[in-house]
Amino acid sequence: MTISLPVIAMRPFRKSPNKKAAAHGARAWQRMLSGRRLDLLDPSPLDIEMEDIAHGLARVARWNGQTSGAHIFSVAQHCLLVEALARVRVPRLDRSRRLAVLLHDAPEYVIGDMISPFKAVIGDAYKAVERRLLTAIHLRFGLPAQSSPETEALIKAADRQAAYLEATRLAGFETAEARRFFGRPPVFSAALERDYLKPWPAEAAQARYHERFKKLISE
Repeated sequence: MTISLPVIAMRPFRKSPNKKAAAHGARAWQRMLSGRRLDLLDPSPLDIEMEDIAHGLARVARWNGQTSGAHIFSVAQHCLLVEALARVRVPRLDRSRRLAVLLHDAPEYVIGDMISPFKAVIGDAYKAVERRLLTAIHLRFGLPAQSSPETEALIKAADRQAAYLEATRLAGFETAEARRFFGRPPVFSAALERDYLKPWPAEAAQARYHERFKKLISE
């Protein structure tokens, strides 16, 4: 079955709905290369484009850039790794859930990838912005506003497995240390390690993420 994305026309730029921010002259939106202005306080699905997501995620570094290799290990590459691990865990995973896995860190194309220790310092404010963005992204691409508990659990498990592999292969963690933070090492093939755990140039990460999205959205 082919799923067509809705045709969304460029709309007039909106003023920020946050009166307090506006009163202080604060800018709560980011201009994208597509020309969209995405409001972080009130994100609209109409202002979300996959081209912007793929471009941004391919240039956001995991682990604050503290990884080995000639290139950063990008969030785009991480999301592809997580989706591959989710398919290993659930071989007959349906298209909608695979798409949800691929998009699980998509808000980071706007807000960046903050490491877990810093998220703990900031508290709920970061999570609230992240959740609003993810909801808008889901609605833009035909997914439920919130994933089911089963999908959330799958994403969390595959995400931890990816973190273990990234930590031990790229970020300098000892095996025992990674196991303490991320759990047991996943079962994975040599092909998966070869394909997903050597950092790609930004252009390659962007293209591969975008291609995977197009494949899933067209199934």
